[in-house]
Amino acid sequence: MAVSKMPAAVWGFVVVGVLLFVPVADGQELRCRVQIDDSQISGAESEFDFLDDLERQVQEYMNTRSWTDDEFLPYERVSCSMQIVLLESVSLSEFQARLIVTTRRPIYGTTQSSVVARINDPEWRFEYSRGSSLTRDLDRYDPLTSVLDFYAYLILGYDYDTFRPLGGTPYFDRAQTVADQAEGSGDPGWSSVGTQQTRVQLLSNLQAQRHEPLRRVYYEYHRRGLDRFAQETEGARDTLMEVLRTLRTLNDRLSQSYALNLFFSTKNQELTAIFEGSDMEGQAQNLLVQMDPSHSSQYNRLTD
Repeated sequence: MAVSKMPAAVWGFVVVGVLLFVPVADGQELRCRVQIDDSQISGAESEFDFLDDLERQVQEYMNTRSWTDDEFLPYERVSCSMQIVLLESVSLSEFQARLIVTTRRPIYGTTQSSVVARINDPEWRFEYSRGSSLTRDLDRYDPLTSVLDFYAYLILGYDYDTFRPLGGTPYFDRAQTVADQAEGSGDPGWSSVGTQQTRVQLLSNLQAQRHEPLRRVYYEYHRRGLDRFAQETEGARDTLMEVLRTLRTLNDRLSQSYALNLFFSTKNQELTAIFEGSDMEGQAQNLLVQMDPSHSSQYNRLTD
């Protein structure tokens, strides 16, 4: 990679509700753990026992393909996860699902990691039958693999943005190519019309010029903030306070921004932990509650 990465472990106060996953296959850029939850679909257990094979195939699909032109050492692979919650079996081979995608990044100088993004995609419809295999074809839309392709590129886009300002642009562009192929399919999640937060609307935010300062925040927050925190705690906090001021300006300009809301829904616990016990507690609490009132109970811990 153009920017070296550091070994990752788990950062206790930010990794919440981590699931137990099946072993991860060796791969190129991604170290993605996959879990399928079929507890909500009805039917005899034997009818859907082939879903164990889908879990394995999705994991292999994400981890054994080259998604970039860069070479990654094993410890540089991007740690991520996919939880596929099957909501309904339309038939024995067609499913409605919710997809929860999480991507993490190591913190320099520590054995800890930070969740960069946690995306809840509530509408995914795909077909998978016993004995099927997943084939990657970037020139053809497929309800199952195109969603996997889209999120592989989105994960990489977010990750590269944390190591270089706007470094994720090529991967957001590749995600756009996938979305363009899906346009007109009628499948849920691919429409940019309406107010619902869809995968296409998130990508549209990330590619819009008015959201460019938000993307730059990911670099400032992680590379100049968290990566310095262990060695230069006060200087890192100063940088992170500047990040909050930038976000306040953005919040005033970006009404109902999915990408901005996603930042706070992912980072609210981490932000509280960063400023807790510091001289900046009150200032941080005031800014955070203004920008993200939905998590005010979390931020109010700073002044309790």
